[in-house]
Amino acid sequence: MSPRFGPDFQQELGDLLAWRRDVRHFRSDPLEEELVAELLRAAQLAPSVGNSQPWRFVRVRSGELREALAAHADAEIARAGAAMPEDRHPAYCALKLHGLREAPELIAVFCDDATPVGGRLGAATMPETRGFSVVLAVHTLWLAARARGLGLGWVSVVEPGHVTRLLDVPQDWRLIALLCLGHPLEEDHVPELERRGWQARLDWRANVSER
Repeated sequence: MSPRFGPDFQQELGDLLAWRRDVRHFRSDPLEEELVAELLRAAQLAPSVGNSQPWRFVRVRSGELREALAAHADAEIARAGAAMPEDRHPAYCALKLHGLREAPELIAVFCDDATPVGGRLGAATMPETRGFSVVLAVHTLWLAARARGLGLGWVSVVEPGHVTRLLDVPQDWRLIALLCLGHPLEEDHVPELERRGWQARLDWRANVSER
């Protein structure tokens, strides 16, 4: 018999969604291996086009690779900052945009566009849906982590080709996300970018239209 998700669970799910934050400030406490495995098993339950499961999780265990990724992100942040409008530059410089040095777990997530799994069902006309599937796996991992008191940060200030070469993965894998995972240094239900005056959450009605 399928489970019934009552009002209490529905409220808790709403709380989970509200408290899911993009975390940049982490404690360095190591995570237990079984906990990381539990989260990756949860991510495997994400929906995917044709059940192709094209996500490829690469755990970065090397300290040398970690520092190389952090240095690359720092360089990209500086480059992007130089192109910022003058009125936003001080606010941009005040932001912490990655926790690559502090987070105990780094995971690069790739899309295997060439996977034979799923027989190309649903992806022949919209091949980009494989990438969308990987994003859903990231979101599933994100919620599972938050439910266990962990934080996750998506680092987007990197050049995908550089990360692919640095991690020495197959060249036909496409980088979707570089993730920092660990215990947040502090918790808040308001996004950091909103707290720092960068961008507020839009009212949901602003993004809904009818035809």
